[in-house]
This record gives sequence, structure tokens and C-alpha cells, in this order.
Amino acid sequence: MPAAPTVDAAERDVVRVPRQLGLAAVTILGTRAGAVVEDPAQTAVYFFLPLGAAATWDVENTCPLSDGETVPLPPDRRTDGPGPHWRICPGDDGWLTSPAALAAALADASSARVGEELAR
Repeated sequence: MPAAPTVDAAERDVVRVPRQLGLAAVTILGTRAGAVVEDPAQTAVYFFLPLGAAATWDVENTCPLSDGETVPLPPDRRTDGPGPHWRICPGDDGWLTSPAALAAALADASSARVGEELAR
């Protein structure tokens, strides 16, 4: 099987988020989310941000990719596995999620998870 094409992190900033936290953020963001890739092998989702956003990115439990790191890109419209797939396909509005909106969604998702754990 040929390797999935990749996007170079130097083309736009990319943030890797643990799967459960990232999926909760996708739900919170709704239509404000840009393209999102899920990679089951890494148990992570990837959000695409405007170039330069990673320089000031400081959100707990997330990791901006460095120059030279890549994200496996699924084929167009592949929305389930196995392998990397789109949770949200790139659309007419493009690939990018607002860094402020993503940070807020991740904070909300983290707070919700902490609240659930405390209620147990």
C-alpha cells in the first residue's frame, strides 16, 4: 500500500492533540473548525492553523509540529479508517482553524473532562 501523502508543517502550522480531547474540541468548535485529520496510529487529531500561530502556542496537552515534521493526509473525502482520515475535510473555507477559537475549545473540553472525572 502506498504511503499517504503528507503536508509539511512549514506550509501552515499544525497542532497535534490527543484524540479524545481533540474530538471534544471539534464538537465544541462546530462550523468554526477548519480541516481536521485523525490518525488512529498516533491516537491524535491534527488541526491546521495560520502560519506563525505555533510560535506563541502554549496549550497544555497539545504539541505544535516543528518544521520538518509532517502530517499524513488522507485521500480526498476519506472520512473513516483504517489509517489517517478526515474528521473534517478541507472545504471552500479552507484548512485553517482560528488559534484563539481552538485554544478556547480545548480549554472548555479539558474543563468538561475534569468535571466528569471529579463527579465520579
